[in-house]
Amino acid sequence: MNPYVIRGVDLTKGAPKLCIPLAGRSSAALRRAAETLAGYPYDLVEWRVDALEDLADTEAALAALRAVLPDAPLLATFRTVSEGGAHPLGEEDYFALLHRLIRTGMIDAVDIEYGRRSDLRDEARNAAQAAGLPVVMSAHDFQKTPTEDDMAARLEAMGNDHGIAKLAVMPRCAEDVLALLAATLRARRAHPDRPIITMSMGRLGVLSRLAGETFGSALTFGAAETASAPGQLNARLLRQILQALHETR
Repeated sequence: MNPYVIRGVDLTKGAPKLCIPLAGRSSAALRRAAETLAGYPYDLVEWRVDALEDLADTEAALAALRAVLPDAPLLATFRTVSEGGAHPLGEEDYFALLHRLIRTGMIDAVDIEYGRRSDLRDEARNAAQAAGLPVVMSAHDFQKTPTEDDMAARLEAMGNDHGIAKLAVMPRCAEDVLALLAATLRARRAHPDRPIITMSMGRLGVLSRLAGETFGSALTFGAAETASAPGQLNARLLRQILQALHETR
């Protein structure tokens, strides 16, 4: 298993990949959301599991999603409330859900929040990798942008053990966006063979979603019908911009 290839999508090569998040409160709603992707460009799809109203329906919802998108590279993400998610879930329940997702055999990668309990986090990472699933180690700060040194250190730590480090922060000024981009460039230069995903959120940080090929972020998120985070651009527009930037290099 290559930990940086998600169902044939190699995050270490080419222009930044485009991922569209999908959410639905029920299996039927998730199916409808998946159907809206017809005509949208994407490299990967992220399923926001935390949008489900009843987590007992997780496997049924995943089957409904796969019925519409059987071949889409699928990243499964349960975002906890403390990191901007929609569904409250305790620490042990969070990891139990991740293990359920891993066992389904219907996902291609799994997001694990780096700030969770380290022993349970590492156990989930090992289970995912044993099942042949790449792991996105993620951290989100909706309040601020840490210092450049802090962000670079966090990316280094999250990328250890073959994790794909993902860091999203909230800027309060233009200098915050520059700090995020500088930390991204440092991390990319330190480990050229290790993909990372970074973004500065909100309108102020939109530039960071476009400049991955220059600064080193391997993937960006674009919206189809509904954005899952502040600052996401429409996926069609985002693809056009990414292609134009790639062709000018």
